[in-house]
Amino acid sequence: MLMVMTITIFCSCARHDNEYIDLRSGKKVLLVKDEQTGYMVNTETRKPVYLYVEPSTNDTFYGRTAVKVNGKIRRSTEGGFVFEGDDGFTYKDGDYKVKVEDNTPKLEGDVKIKYGDDGSVKIKADNYKKKVDANGDVKIKDGDTKITIKDGKKEVKRD
Repeated sequence: MLMVMTITIFCSCARHDNEYIDLRSGKKVLLVKDEQTGYMVNTETRKPVYLYVEPSTNDTFYGRTAVKVNGKIRRSTEGGFVFEGDDGFTYKDGDYKVKVEDNTPKLEGDVKIKYGDDGSVKIKADNYKKKVDANGDVKIKDGDTKITIKDGKKEVKRD
């Protein structure tokens, strides 16, 4: 009985390798890299994390790129913290709103990325939409072309 209690206490106190502190909430979270966007996301909510801290080193990282940003963070006027080197990216309520870089001609203007509670992802830009469902199904509308990928089968329609 004592051995079982000792193992239970040890396992419950052990830190997970992917456990960090979300700088916005101050809470411990488990993070993984989203394979589609490359952003670090909370495993529970599947929403991206803006800034997070590695507890063992006290290093701070930017969630969009997972780059160490020690010394590049300032307190925002609205409260919280802001990474000064995010190059025009804004983060609000679990979503990044990004400005598209010059080398992406298909996406012009602002790009909005939304994460659903079910794990789905929606990307919207001028004349472009993409939705990836939690089950992996994909719908893309690019100008007059519609692409649907369902159960591994691709269908292309042009208006």
